[in-house]
Amino acid sequence: MTYPDLHMIIDGEHVGLGSRQSESVLNPATGEALARLPHASAEDLERAIGAARRAFETWRTTAPIERGRILRRGAALMRERVEAMARIMSLEQGKPIAEARAELLYGADVIDWYAEEGRRAYGRIVPAASANIRQMVIREPVGVAAAFTPWNFPALTPCRKIGGALAAGCALVLKAAEETPGTAIEIVRALHDAGLPNGVLNLVFGKPAQVSAHLLASPLVKKISFTGSTPVGKALMKQAAEGLKRTTMELGGHAPVLVFADADVERAAALLAAAKFRNAGQVCISPSRFYVQEQAFSRFADTFTAAAKALRVGAGVEEGVTMGPLANERRLAAMERLVADAIARGGQLRTGGKRIGNAGNFFEPTVITDAPDDSLIMTEEPFGPVAPIVRFKDTAEALARANSLPFGLAAFAFTRDNATAMEVGDGLKAGMVGINSMAISTPEAPFGGVGESGHGQEGGIEGLDAYLDVKLIAQARAV
Repeated sequence: MTYPDLHMIIDGEHVGLGSRQSESVLNPATGEALARLPHASAEDLERAIGAARRAFETWRTTAPIERGRILRRGAALMRERVEAMARIMSLEQGKPIAEARAELLYGADVIDWYAEEGRRAYGRIVPAASANIRQMVIREPVGVAAAFTPWNFPALTPCRKIGGALAAGCALVLKAAEETPGTAIEIVRALHDAGLPNGVLNLVFGKPAQVSAHLLASPLVKKISFTGSTPVGKALMKQAAEGLKRTTMELGGHAPVLVFADADVERAAALLAAAKFRNAGQVCISPSRFYVQEQAFSRFADTFTAAAKALRVGAGVEEGVTMGPLANERRLAAMERLVADAIARGGQLRTGGKRIGNAGNFFEPTVITDAPDDSLIMTEEPFGPVAPIVRFKDTAEALARANSLPFGLAAFAFTRDNATAMEVGDGLKAGMVGINSMAISTPEAPFGGVGESGHGQEGGIEGLDAYLDVKLIAQARAV
């Protein structure tokens, strides 16, 4: 499959360009236009909300086992179509085909997990003070939800929101990223081909501020789920507050890593380099501040730097490429700013540090050591292939520096000492902590942060709860 024609999907209908406003979707590896993407008009958005509201009345009463069957069939179709879908993702997002394939398969696993978990939206009986009263707690779908997803994971992030909402019995209006629309279109198509009723899942695009303002202003939209930057998340929360809408916010991070001298330092460096440069560092849970105990610093820095140098940078669709381009020109400028500031403030450039070529958004895998804690690279989420490595003396110092920022999405630590592992597991202020492991994102476990990294979770039973209201029914014995 080549790159597809682009459209929205509203009430099961493909809505194309027509006379609508539109924008070009660019290949980040070449800068060339792939296709034109239509933007939703106000009428389109109202139609999507109305379709979702009508479909909700039927979908909410559809047996969870039947909702699950449809979701599982959709996930199976994603697996059957994974090679074509991976190429679409690589063209529009830039990540290597292998990463795109893995993301799509993971997204299918997420939908599968929710298909089963939707059958377990359990209630309970609460013993009452009176023998004549039966107190039942039940859980009901909140209604129409709106979801906003970013460009860095154009399959996984929509699948998390789609799976949770639809398994709970909600209907959804999804505004996926304009930079990566093809992937979202293929996911929604797979679910409709699996038998999803029209209107249960609607896909729109447009200017983010305009679309979000319209959706959040509607009294029919009861819940929003957003993945993106902290400033945008705060702005959406203010809008949501006007209608007291429930919110899930998965926002920015700047994940610290603590590598202790007793760890398997070389293995830790190899794992962390692979995690750091995955998707060119454009990962919200990417390890991005590396604190290494001084006795192990040289070994870690040398091994990590060698791994960075060994990466092959190029267009994601090319065979053998292990790191693709950044999303846009703005990210290149941001990397240059971070590197220049770190070096000016005493950081040592171990490798990389500059753009690659004149076409596409390529930046060298970069390692900087000994940048001060108040440098930009240590205080701002880099969201790119720049890794700062610094030294620490003891656990107390490492925890204090790791917890010094207001972000709290992910954190990691490597140690062979169980007491140290327990201390840092308890001490790191983050919604997700990986100790001797990078595997903090799985379908069955909650995914979300604290502090400036947001609130609420996707994944696990918590991701289903996010789309369910709790209702108490106190029933007296009839007289």
